[in-house]
Amino acid sequence: MSEIQEYIKKILSENPVILFMKGTANAPQCGFSMRAVEALREVGVKKLATVNVLDDQEVREGIKQYANWPTIPQLYVNGEFIGGCDIILEMAESGELKEVLEPTGVLND
Repeated sequence: MSEIQEYIKKILSENPVILFMKGTANAPQCGFSMRAVEALREVGVKKLATVNVLDDQEVREGIKQYANWPTIPQLYVNGEFIGGCDIILEMAESGELKEVLEPTGVLND
């Protein structure tokens, strides 16, 4: 496993819920990342860990290879790839996103 893949694995192991995105949760740098953050907040995520892929080209490319998923943002729960913007929005709408997130403790009480 490459150094960047090891780094990504470490980040995933340290954060039960993490969004690899363009920008930050408070200042998204693209519409897809913004919609993903909004969906997570709407289902009740109080503290969202994020990685700004614009800060590091290696992470930006590495995360795409890690999940074999070509686009950003990417949501991970307990180290498992959940999906990109469209999947996040669909899961939020169906209630499935909240179900997936409940066991992690990141939702508002």
